[in-house]
Amino acid sequence: MTSDDLESMSVLGDPVRRALYRFVAEQGRDVGRNEAAEAAGVQRTLAAHHLDKLVEAGLLESGFKRLSGRAGPGGGRPAKVYRRVREERSVSLPPRDYRTLALVLAETVDLLGGEEKAEEAARRAGKRLAGSSGAGEAADLVEVLRGRGYEPYEEDGRVRLRNCPFHVLAESHPLLVCSMNLALCEGMLAGLGETGVAATLDPRPGECCVAFTPSKTNVD
Repeated sequence: MTSDDLESMSVLGDPVRRALYRFVAEQGRDVGRNEAAEAAGVQRTLAAHHLDKLVEAGLLESGFKRLSGRAGPGGGRPAKVYRRVREERSVSLPPRDYRTLALVLAETVDLLGGEEKAEEAARRAGKRLAGSSGAGEAADLVEVLRGRGYEPYEEDGRVRLRNCPFHVLAESHPLLVCSMNLALCEGMLAGLGETGVAATLDPRPGECCVAFTPSKTNVD
């Protein structure tokens, strides 16, 4: 943890600012001030103030875009828009450094050729996570994924994942981490008793490599 990380997180103490950040983060695209203000239930000027504070804190980034979708004359003036930054922030008190240890362990698995065992362990962990999700008997896949930080959303009958909770490791050990992530998600499905859905590798830039689709037996 750095002092900058702590300062960045402190700006989310304001409930309006926190609501605006969550809304922008969940969209996965550029968001204008009017849309953000309406979602948070505040006036546009107040939303603009808080959104710019989030930019100053390094939690959002801003730009300008024609929200009408039309270019050239008649397209309107570019409006200020916001989206979540890709840079990761982490706060731990007292300071902890799990990231370095995770990187060392990932490298060890690679060196020992233990990918298959790692996938088996991830699948077991997924089952445990599904069973301890805390969502009660009504727990479903989307609830469990949301609770684990995957930020699920539906698109064309699929459940896609806007965030990869293992982003840092996936950048340095993509094959190992993506295969373990897939096994983890398969374990979640097994733990939830979901038989009509399959976890598959379907990477998309800026998102998690796993997506959930109706299984072939369920489609047929």
